[in-house]
Amino acid sequence: MSSSKSNDHAPCGTTAAEMLLASEADIHHASRSLKAMAHPLRLKILCLLGGAKETSVQDLVDLVGTSQSNISQHLSILRDKGILESRKDANKVYYRIGDERILRLMESMRLAFCTSVEH
Repeated sequence: MSSSKSNDHAPCGTTAAEMLLASEADIHHASRSLKAMAHPLRLKILCLLGGAKETSVQDLVDLVGTSQSNISQHLSILRDKGILESRKDANKVYYRIGDERILRLMESMRLAFCTSVEH
């Protein structure tokens, strides 16, 4: 018998991997996004932004407790991966999570990993 367990719940002719991420491009995009999000400081920034419409760089500096230079480097990485969007207003830059799917992922991670989540 050469039946694979990974196909037990997949529709006929579809592997489990095809059901999760349909293409190599999707896999590449997910991998790059998750890698960018996996850094502890970037994850903290995302948690803060997930609970707000948008937040200024200076407010993030105050909330996270590191230098503006450090925050800006991490924000740049998240923006370059398409996770964040920014808006400039005079001399302030505001950031927000730019993709509803990232907000849903953040909520799933909050439910899975945060010990103080109320159900």
